[in-house]
Amino acid sequence: MLFLRGPGIWAYRPVIEAWVDIGELEDYPSNTIPGFYERLVAWLPSLIEHRCSVGERGGFLQRVRQGTWAGHILEHVTLELQSLAGMPGGLGRARETPVRGVYKVIVRAWHEPLTRAALYSARDLVMAAIEDRPFDVPATIAELRTLADSLRLGPSTACIVDAADDRDIPMTRLSEANLVQLGYGARQRRIWTAETDRTSAIAEGISRDKDLTKSLLQACGVPVPEGRLVESPQEAWEAAESIGLPVVVKPCDGNHGRGVFTNLATQSEIETAYGIAVDEGSGVVVERFIKGDEHRLLVVGDRMVAAARGDAAVVVGDGRSTIEQLIESQLNSDPRRGRDEDHPLNFIRLDSAARLELARQNLARDSIPAAGVQVLIQRNGNVSIDVTDAVHPSVAAAVALAARVVGLDIAGVDLVAEDISQPLEAQRGAIVEVNAGPGLLMHLKPAAGQPRPVGQAIVDHLFPVGDSGRIPIVGVSGSKGKTTVARLVARLLQLSGQYTGLACSSGLFFAKRHVEKADCANWAAGHRVLINRAVQAAVIENSNRTILSEGLAYDRCQVGVVTNLDPADILPEFYVHEPEQIATVLRTQVDVVLPGGTAVLNADDPLLANMASLCDGAVIFFGMDDAASTMAEHLAGGGRAVFARDAWIVLADGRAETRLTELSSIPLTEGGRLAFQTRNVLAAVAAAWALDIAPDLIRAGVETFGVEPADSAVENASPVLEVTG
Repeated sequence: MLFLRGPGIWAYRPVIEAWVDIGELEDYPSNTIPGFYERLVAWLPSLIEHRCSVGERGGFLQRVRQGTWAGHILEHVTLELQSLAGMPGGLGRARETPVRGVYKVIVRAWHEPLTRAALYSARDLVMAAIEDRPFDVPATIAELRTLADSLRLGPSTACIVDAADDRDIPMTRLSEANLVQLGYGARQRRIWTAETDRTSAIAEGISRDKDLTKSLLQACGVPVPEGRLVESPQEAWEAAESIGLPVVVKPCDGNHGRGVFTNLATQSEIETAYGIAVDEGSGVVVERFIKGDEHRLLVVGDRMVAAARGDAAVVVGDGRSTIEQLIESQLNSDPRRGRDEDHPLNFIRLDSAARLELARQNLARDSIPAAGVQVLIQRNGNVSIDVTDAVHPSVAAAVALAARVVGLDIAGVDLVAEDISQPLEAQRGAIVEVNAGPGLLMHLKPAAGQPRPVGQAIVDHLFPVGDSGRIPIVGVSGSKGKTTVARLVARLLQLSGQYTGLACSSGLFFAKRHVEKADCANWAAGHRVLINRAVQAAVIENSNRTILSEGLAYDRCQVGVVTNLDPADILPEFYVHEPEQIATVLRTQVDVVLPGGTAVLNADDPLLANMASLCDGAVIFFGMDDAASTMAEHLAGGGRAVFARDAWIVLADGRAETRLTELSSIPLTEGGRLAFQTRNVLAAVAAAWALDIAPDLIRAGVETFGVEPADSAVENASPVLEVTG
């Protein structure tokens, strides 16, 4: 079983490729197995949605009824189990190999552990259906769903990642938690839920200190409730008398509303609230109670992008049920309530604040209200009613200022007001908290009102229009010469002033530092290059084996080079025996070239030259014979090419030609006597030209490559390759 983490021959996205030996089942397609179709449909009726090659709803089940093989069925059952576990279905393939009964089954892998588990569960389910044995489908789906929940990104992070994907900004998950990199190398940004690498530790610390936050806001003219820190129950009561009743008592550095008591008007209530609040934080604040509803406004950058309002949690008595029972039947039964991040509303708990609210109504959890009597449980329940369009411009400006004062680039600003559509001053409304790392679910899935594209707002804040978060990436594939070309391109990028990361067969390089001397032409080394925040440009070598067994380390590249195709470069262990199959593998490098990028292809090899039409971007051909039909036609059509003529390297743009340098000036080619090294130089020069590196720099780079000791270890080892002096 292979986990292809990046683009490969099957897909641009990660997939698992499982090699499945169905054995004697090769002689028994599904229509020959009594009862198989009925059992499969009974266990997984949702397979009706699979269109398969038939192209219509129910197409896959038609194939099963008419007769198809176990490998194909395994593919669809795996995808369906993933879907039932809460993940999108995605790509699926089942392909025969030259070995009878052995299939390659390919399925989209949103999360490798989940897809592996789904494959094994699908195998067991299919075998149980074949052998007419019982199979516990609900239990299997429950296990897979639990696994999926443990692996998936949280909704706040996921909405940002989805918005980045919509803009074709690459994503790399850096931890099992929600730490995600958007973009590559020096152009990357990092997020952790709704915090970014622009969220300073100082600002976050300020936001946790409610009293400090309030003093800073007040100094800048932001409306806040009067109040102060207190250190005892008696001092809390004295502060309340000074401020004026009613008041709010809350922890100085609490969160999620724990230990917050509102609308307190008696000494007993205030002293009781102090005793609970003091256990929730490092201090207690008493402040003026503000009439109105609690609101949460999301600020991204310098503007408010979403707003939600809270609502009171109330039950209505029926003369039979206790308050605790009414909470369960009337509030917690709401399907929008739950304990995880997928639910916009939390379960209502009879916590200390709720019990105090009941006590003010002379009630307790086991009280039985009369029929029709309303009982207030929480003054402000979950803040989840969208009111974005109602926010007064002055209120939006005030919360944006509050976020700037604290220093947060993304903030959840809590304010209390009777009417969010009116200025705060006239109604004595005020901002009560500024929070770092705000939850986004209330804006994504409001209990009422319109969802807001807050993920898009955050991505647009991190990556202004025109910024894709990408650095120049050069991918180098082919049968031979890859390492030489990769190292030479890296050298040219470095000369152009860009800090360059290189992963190739000679090792891992950052600028001129050779940080690892093992073979690094693999996914892991390429990944290391792309997560390095210093890297301004990357060159990554990819062998056929890497593409087949791991996939590419990047989703797209600026330049894709295919050096050549050796018919002897077969990989029988992957069932790759023919030149056309090798070409299919190498085509991957061309498939991932960006629309604004360039494929660099060997015009002397028809199988490679034919890939030009598959490239989303431009094409630069390189070769030894500019008169050959492929090169000539390309140039006649206004294309670009690099070739050797009369012992010179020539850059041709349509009919315009520029002589770059003489082959005799390039140590690597031994004065042009080494044809294979000449081709390598041509490929590297073409790649550098595609990257808009100045011809003078290209000339200097190729004429000095091999002179420095660090340049001497190149592919196609030969006594003449190491040039010194």
